[in-house]
Amino acid sequence: MTDTGPLQVYRQSASHGAEADLELALSLLRRTRATSRTRDDQGPADRGIPPLLRLYRPEPTVAFGQRDERLPGFDDAAQVCRDEGFTPLVRRAGGRAAAYHQGSLVIDHIEPDPDPIRHSQRRFTEFGELLREALEIAGVTARLGPIPGEYCPGDHSVHGISREQPDLRIKLIGTAQRVISSGWLFSSSIIVEDGAPIRRVLSGAYAALGIPWDPLTAGAITDLGVQTTVEQIEAAVLEVYRRRFTLEEIDEPSPIPSSAAAHG
Repeated sequence: MTDTGPLQVYRQSASHGAEADLELALSLLRRTRATSRTRDDQGPADRGIPPLLRLYRPEPTVAFGQRDERLPGFDDAAQVCRDEGFTPLVRRAGGRAAAYHQGSLVIDHIEPDPDPIRHSQRRFTEFGELLREALEIAGVTARLGPIPGEYCPGDHSVHGISREQPDLRIKLIGTAQRVISSGWLFSSSIIVEDGAPIRRVLSGAYAALGIPWDPLTAGAITDLGVQTTVEQIEAAVLEVYRRRFTLEEIDEPSPIPSSAAAHG
């Protein structure tokens, strides 16, 4: 990762609702269409939309993958989510169903990029390592990589290991990426507190979908015996970001330029 100028930080004070929060991420990505870059690989964009880091605590949500929606049990899985107080949504990125709630932190990193596909795989590793480092700062024994039977399996998941029960490993961070011609969105969710509802809703949803998994892989940082809060994890994430980027806090993102919105 290269610091290409100030990275704006938008700490969203409250969720706008499950669907609106997801749509805002895509709208912020579409803003990159207004950025004109005339730079080499190492230099900053000379005008347009700056890179943005958005952090917020989401409403209870189960984000299904597009493959999930095509399974015969999807309607039943969506109803399970509603019964458990979670809003079911289908995200445009890949993967399987993942859950998060008010005890979680969602991080959206959006950057304009004239060639967004080129380093798309490398970003999974780099952001995975960045977030693993943040968890270590917060006192979590964290590793990058999948664990057997995890929900929404991925090579670049971040899991935590209990220091008192080394066999207890919980997936704590899932990542997803969306790329358009003018930029990329890298989204991560960290499950910090209150892991029981996450296990419960995913157990019901995966059973309805007919997808085998190990419920013991779901939970929160606090299930590992680490006493922490969403605010403390957010502070650790920003501490690691400051080591790599020049951060500039903003009250809210600038309006989406009409030229970008017109192509939404």
